[in-house]
Amino acid sequence: MSRIGNLPITIANGVEVKVDGQKVTVKGPKGTLEREIHKNIKVTVDNGTVKVERINDEPANKSLHGLTRTLISNMIKGTSEEFTRKLEVNGVGYRAQKQGKKLVLHLGYSHPVEMEEPEGITFEVPNPNEIIVKGIDKEKVGQMAAVIRTKRPPEVYRGKGIKYAEEVIRRKEGKAGKK
Repeated sequence: MSRIGNLPITIANGVEVKVDGQKVTVKGPKGTLEREIHKNIKVTVDNGTVKVERINDEPANKSLHGLTRTLISNMIKGTSEEFTRKLEVNGVGYRAQKQGKKLVLHLGYSHPVEMEEPEGITFEVPNPNEIIVKGIDKEKVGQMAAVIRTKRPPEVYRGKGIKYAEEVIRRKEGKAGKK
């Protein structure tokens, strides 16, 4: 039995949830999100809560049950308060800056790396060594943060590169000299 799937989702103030067949639409103060759900999952809205149910107890439907409940919960949370992902830029001469809707990264390459803000995502650069990715869709925010991180992943000897703020880089010892 899915423990997560059985939990009801409380709808936050100012958020409106509509279910039209297999399409769930969540409208809130920050924006609107839509998602098609699997045909074996049933979603109902009543008295300020959303309930997710499955049609039978097949293993595939059990996993879809918890997944669907979490996805809808993230949609409700995202439309009421944005999701954020913080990245740190470490290294001598490595820095980030925002130019209009572009994020410009200087990462030790012969050229700066430029990235456009995708729809629904915003970048903030409070200081040259910090990047904040914001948006209402948790999946897009996480994906964009991962794409930025791939431009120069942290290396284990000096710790240079782009890492998540909460990420811990396990440092390796360099070569031992002759004795």
